Amino acid sequence: MSSPEAPYLGQNCVTPVPRREVILRSVWAVVQATLFRWSPRPLHGFRARLLRLFGADIPEPARVVIFPTARVTYPWRLSLAPRTMVGRNVTLYNLATITLRRGANLSQNCHLCAGTHDFNQWSMPLVARPITIGENAWLAADVFVGPGVTVGELAVVGARSVVVRDLPPRMISAGSPCRPLKPRRDPA
Repeated sequence: MSSPEAPYLGQNCVTPVPRREVILRSVWAVVQATLFRWSPRPLHGFRARLLRLFGADIPEPARVVIFPTARVTYPWRLSLAPRTMVGRNVTLYNLATITLRRGANLSQNCHLCAGTHDFNQWSMPLVARPITIGENAWLAADVFVGPGVTVGELAVVGARSVVVRDLPPRMISAGSPCRPLKPRRDPA
C-alpha cells in the first residue's frame, strides 16, 4: 500500500472564473492580438471603443489615450475616465476592477496587478482586490501596483517603484516598497 502524497501548493486548485468568462476572455485575446494591437498608434479612440465593446466603462472613448501595445486581461473590469492615458507596454492584469480617474497617466511598462493568491492555503485560492489611480496621478515608467491599492489624486510615483500600500494624494512617492517622500506642488 502506498503512502499518501505530501501536500503541495496548488493542491486541489480550481479556477474561480465562470466558463462564460473564460470563453469571452479567449475571444477578447484574439481581438486584442489582432485589431487592437495592429491598429495604428494614433487610433486611441478606436482601441477604447473596442474595449467598450467588450464591457469596459469608458464614457468618452475619443478622450482616452491607450497605446496598441497595452495589455488588458478583462475589459469588463476596466474603467477609464476622460483624459486618462495608458502608455506603451502597460499591463492591466485586472482580476478585479482597475479604475483610472480623470487625467490619470500610466507611463510605459507599468504593471497593475489586481490579484494574488492566498499562500496560507494549500489550494492557493485567488484573492482579487480593486486598484484605483486617482485624478491626475502619474505613474512613471516601470511602476508595479499590487492588489487593493489606491493612489491619491495628483500623486507622482517614481520610476520602477513597487506600490503595495495606498499612496496619499498630492505626494511624490518612490521606492521598493514605495513610500511618500515629499509634497507635490500644483502644476502650473
